[in-house]
Order: sequence, then structure tokens, then C-alpha cells
Amino acid sequence: MKLKERLKQSTFLVNLYRIKMTFSVFFRFKILYFFKSWGWFISDYRKYKSKNKNEHFEKIVLQPCLTDKTTFTPLDPIYFYQDTWLAKKIFQNPPEHHYDVGSKATTIGLISQFVPTTMIDIRPLPFTLDNLFFKEGSILELPYENESIDSLSSICVIEHIGLGRYGDPLDDFGSEKSFKEMKRVLKSGGNFYFTVPVDGENQVYFNAHRAFTRAYILEFFNDMQLQEEVYLYGNTLYDEYHSEKEFGTGFFHFTKK
Repeated sequence: MKLKERLKQSTFLVNLYRIKMTFSVFFRFKILYFFKSWGWFISDYRKYKSKNKNEHFEKIVLQPCLTDKTTFTPLDPIYFYQDTWLAKKIFQNPPEHHYDVGSKATTIGLISQFVPTTMIDIRPLPFTLDNLFFKEGSILELPYENESIDSLSSICVIEHIGLGRYGDPLDDFGSEKSFKEMKRVLKSGGNFYFTVPVDGENQVYFNAHRAFTRAYILEFFNDMQLQEEVYLYGNTLYDEYHSEKEFGTGFFHFTKK
């Protein structure tokens, strides 16, 4: 067996690597980049100040931005693809009113500008916007009657429930309970759009999220009709689930029978 495969099968080493990556994100300090970035900042400032002849902008206030001088566009492929996918699905199946549970507010705010939308979350929304409505509530106990919603979404949310990451109570069945609540409030014929991590096997990446197999998702929604499934591995979208690619993101559109 190759060394790489042995390392991947060692739970201890995998956990150690992920903890190391967490520390590298929260406590990163690259000494060479630090001095290099301040070097070009000071150089650019001196050049700009010496050539600035714009009398309308004589006042200069220093506000260094040292991480934006890149040769690529820094985008998270998961949010880029799943947010555009949701917008496309709602545009293709426009409801009179759309409901979303816990998704990114910027995405739902955009959608609300072409479809009246209610956002449900445990944390209040600090902004107001025409056509965007807010309802405080938990995904584990949605404040709606049975079969009362005909268009519902939850993007990159359900995998987190019950892991305590966002201050929610620990619950090893948090994701399953969330799925049940979605099914409860959805009308017959209603559309449900959601995304979750997928993997070669069901597992918990504590306390970040859970990852699901395609078989587990389909088993849980065997009383609903699968309309579309799309999978993101790396930066590429696929129409089919590839367990051998291991971790990815699944985009699912179900309708209630």
C-alpha cells in the first residue's frame, strides 16, 4: 500500500493534519510576506504622493490593504457555484413567495429582488430590504404549519446542525431532524433546494460539518421526487456522484409527492 493511502487511512494523522490547518488559518504569520508587502506599500505610497496632482483629492489617509495584490480572483468555489445554482433554480421555478432557512444573507437578499422572500434564522437580520422579510426561528422547529410552503431552500446549512459550531445545542441527529422539518412544512408539489457536503462515506468533521453519501440522501428522501442533482469536486461541476473523489458538495432539488 502506498504511503499516501496509509496516511489517509490513519484517523489520527488525518485529525492531526486538520488541526494543523486550522492553526495555520487562525495564527498565520508569514514573516517574508509581511516585510515584502509593507515594502511595496511604502514604495507605492511615496510614488503616489510625489505624482499626485489631483487637487480634488489632496488629503491622503493611510489605510493599508496588503493581501489584495494577487494574480488570481480569490473566490470560494462552493459559495460561487451553489449560490448561482439556487438563483437559477428559483428563476426557473418562480414561486409567489420563497422561503429560506439559514442561508447566506447576501444571496437571499439578491433573490428577494426578483421573488418575494422570507429568511428564517436564529440570528436577527440587521438590515431591511424591499421584498425581503425576516422570521426568527430554528431549523429544528420551523414557525410554520404543516404543508404550508411551496418553495423552500437551505444552502450550506443542514450539515452544521447539532455540532455546536454556531452556538446550537449538540445533537448527533441534528441534520436528520432538520431534513424532517423541511419535509413537514413543504406542500405537496413544493420545491426544496439544498446543498450539503458529500463524501465517500457518512462522517462528521467535528465541529465543522457532516458529510453525506448520495445513498443516504436518497434514502432519507425516498418519499420525495429527485428533480436534479449536481456535484462540485474542486472547481468542477459534475452531473454524477463520484465516491472515489471523496469530499465535495452536493446540490439537490427535490419535490414533495
